[in-house]
Amino acid sequence: MIDKVKLRLALRRPNQGRTNQQANDERPVVPPPVPVAALTIDALGRKCPIPIIMLAEQIRDVPVGSVVAVLADDPAAYTDIPSWCTMKSHEFAGYSELDSGWALFIRRGY
Repeated sequence: MIDKVKLRLALRRPNQGRTNQQANDERPVVPPPVPVAALTIDALGRKCPIPIIMLAEQIRDVPVGSVVAVLADDPAAYTDIPSWCTMKSHEFAGYSELDSGWALFIRRGY
């Protein structure tokens, strides 16, 4: 009986018996690469909806498929810009932390 238990333990796959979260916790976290922006909009110090208005006015200045970076420090912009991208069929391509605020990356969809 003991030999069967030892055999089962020896044949166990590395992640067997652990949750996916436990397995993921052991992997190193590599942040995704930051997209290269064709246009940067500096909206630092401006409250929403000004960063979105600036983005809506200037996104037409870049070719379809290009990335626009919006620098913003208003917490509302951090949540509103991804929502605006969904409503307007653009891709929210990610963000990176700044000393004060974020760089929010938007890929023009049309």
